Parts: sequence; C-alpha cells; structure tokens
Amino acid sequence: MLEMRPECGRCGGALPPASGEAVICSFECTFCVACAVRVLEHRCPNCGGELVGRPRRMAADAA
Repeated sequence: MLEMRPECGRCGGALPPASGEAVICSFECTFCVACAVRVLEHRCPNCGGELVGRPRRMAADAA
C-alpha cells in the first residue's frame, strides 16, 4: 500500500491523505506542489526521479 506521508519533505507543510497538493516519486518521497514546481523543477532531490501527483485517499478509504 502507498505510504501517505503527512508533510512535504522540503518545507514541512501539511499534506493530509485527501490533499490534492502532494506529489511523489517512485520511492514515495513526498513534496508539496509549490516546492515541486518552484524549487525542485519536478525532480526528486533524493533519487532524481520524476515527481507526479499523489493519489488522494479519502477518510473512508484511510483504513
């Protein structure tokens, strides 16, 4: 199951599971859209992989 990290790995901003403002790489490193676009240029600083939109997990699906 996909790990839903609760905060941006760069700025620490909150990214709850239902947030549409989260992006991930193939290793599940998680960042906010603002950091991904403005600073990271859509590349993970840890692995160099592409950052893409993280799927949302609604409250009922969280278990």
